[in-house]
Amino acid sequence: MEKPVNEFRFVEKPEVVEVDCDLLLMGGGMSACGAAFEACRWATPKGLKVVMVDKAAAERSGAVAQGLSAINTYMGENDPEDYVRMVRADLMGIIREDLVLDLGRHVDDTVHLFEEWGLPIWKKDEEGHSLDGHQARDAGKPMLKDGGVPVRSGKWQIMINGESYKAIVAEVAKKALEINREATGMEQNLYERTFCTRLLMDANEPNRIAGAIGFSVRENKVFVFRASTVLNASGGAVNVFRPRSVGEGMGRAWFPVWNSGSGYAMGAQAGAEMTLMENRFVPMRFKDGYGPVGAWFLFFKAQATNALGEDYCAKHADSIHEQFAPYDEPMGTALRNHAALIEMQAGNGPIIMHTDKAMAKLAETMDEKQLKHLEAEAWEDFLDMTIAQAGLWAAQDVEPDKVPSELMPSEPYLLGSHAGCAGFWVSGPGDIAGAPEEWSWGYNRMSTVNGLFMSGDVVGASGHKFSSGSHAEGRIAGKNMVAWCLDHADHKPAISESIDELVAEIYMPMELYGKYVAYTTAPDVVDVNPHYIRPRMLQFRLMKIMDEYVGGVSTYYTTSKTLLEEGLKKLEGLKEDAAYLAAANLHELLRCWENWHRIWAAETHARHILFREESRYPGYYYRGDFPGINDAEWKCFTNSRWTPESGWELKKVPHVELVTSSVPA
Repeated sequence: MEKPVNEFRFVEKPEVVEVDCDLLLMGGGMSACGAAFEACRWATPKGLKVVMVDKAAAERSGAVAQGLSAINTYMGENDPEDYVRMVRADLMGIIREDLVLDLGRHVDDTVHLFEEWGLPIWKKDEEGHSLDGHQARDAGKPMLKDGGVPVRSGKWQIMINGESYKAIVAEVAKKALEINREATGMEQNLYERTFCTRLLMDANEPNRIAGAIGFSVRENKVFVFRASTVLNASGGAVNVFRPRSVGEGMGRAWFPVWNSGSGYAMGAQAGAEMTLMENRFVPMRFKDGYGPVGAWFLFFKAQATNALGEDYCAKHADSIHEQFAPYDEPMGTALRNHAALIEMQAGNGPIIMHTDKAMAKLAETMDEKQLKHLEAEAWEDFLDMTIAQAGLWAAQDVEPDKVPSELMPSEPYLLGSHAGCAGFWVSGPGDIAGAPEEWSWGYNRMSTVNGLFMSGDVVGASGHKFSSGSHAEGRIAGKNMVAWCLDHADHKPAISESIDELVAEIYMPMELYGKYVAYTTAPDVVDVNPHYIRPRMLQFRLMKIMDEYVGGVSTYYTTSKTLLEEGLKKLEGLKEDAAYLAAANLHELLRCWENWHRIWAAETHARHILFREESRYPGYYYRGDFPGINDAEWKCFTNSRWTPESGWELKKVPHVELVTSSVPA
């Protein structure tokens, strides 16, 4: 087929709005809000213009959008070096310890701010009983920064009343942006419902960022943002792999379905170096509803077993030690998955969470009032984060305080903030003892592209940031972006590409739809057309390829060199067909570009798994042809970079341990 050209004959040409600023923040989740708050704090007195652009609305954008029942990263009485040991152990020995330690020493300040801004945090009373956030506030319990004792659900986690967690954080970010707008005379500096498709490079300096381009999903407008520095805080990737839920349930996932890999794709296309993109996260969650299990494991002390009532982790502890020592002490998230998968493949499933026994055990030490309150909090755990889980239990007549519930490992997700570490290679703080000199190039969290910063899910080799750590990382990046602007005050960004051509590229799917829609007799019902492919069908193809060739649920997360090479061939064909994506409206245009970004994220993931010839993350994925961990050859970072001239180039980067080993926390 002839490559399509957009002449704007079948779709109205959009209005082009050009926006000039100093700092551009892409994203609206926790890390972007942290960056907005901190960047404006330093930029506003200097007269620097800060702009934030988000494809959603900040109050309910990002992975925390629906709420949380706990903050998973709070040091408190703990040593940040123990935090590094925990992260390193859970991610099978390979992390950027300078980045993790940097977060450990800053994250508590962010949590204290959350409480000042109104987030209710659970506290202990004088007798050691738990008070929820509202009870603690009414009882006059001191704030954390003043010595208040939090209720911990685990060593690093503290309980909160978190349905409005994201809304509270977003309100402060928006206020900071408003103050910056008024001080600098901008007409607008918060662009919501605007989806960025590409980062833009500078015309005059190689390897330098100049801005970004995107379109409104509500109006017929394209926005061209010019900036001295850009933050990529665009989240991880979901629905790259075929989900376990199908049909009407396909939109149900553990990680937010709107995380489409845009951060990975746009950064890669700009030439930023990536690291550990072979890593993925496969969370064990309540079956079909994807409800969280952390509070049940850590706070309610529930036990998970196979269908025979056996503790599968204890059952396979010796064999796991033989295969994967020293990474089994303690047994981390991936290896616990591995033990469960052994049981599932042996026919000893389903995996069961004994919620009923946990509640019965708690009833032995509580009076009726305390127990009722705890039951309410158990339900709130799901209503804060995964309402669908509560709905599913109700639909199936399941009362989790009376009967156990099934668990199931999910489809894989790509992320760098939870129990995963896929992302970009960034500059560290530069003041961590023992860190190689080449790990820091002047501006904390800047990528290998000058002026392009990263935070949250797109920062590689630095997992277990969760919500508070992502916000803290955004603050770190935001402050360093201001330093970059001040150090390069004379620079005027100039875009290297034609704006007209970029606009035509963005709207190509709508032009194709208008030109060829008549070839389909019922376009609102039927997706088939000889001249184009709709984003829904393209996404089905992508998820099928990734599931069957790159280690999805249908192969028990197993792949190999031959499978990966065949999968990459199919992904190449899918990229060619993506040139014929068609969109009937702006919402579908958003879906077209999201799926284009997903393909890039998927290809990066597949290439990294192919490059690393071992099974570094058993329970997340397996190389059937390299089934074990090979520290002698592969205890290293795997880094990659894409350029238009050379395509993908991958390399090993030495791993360096900065925090001395001990029994991890």
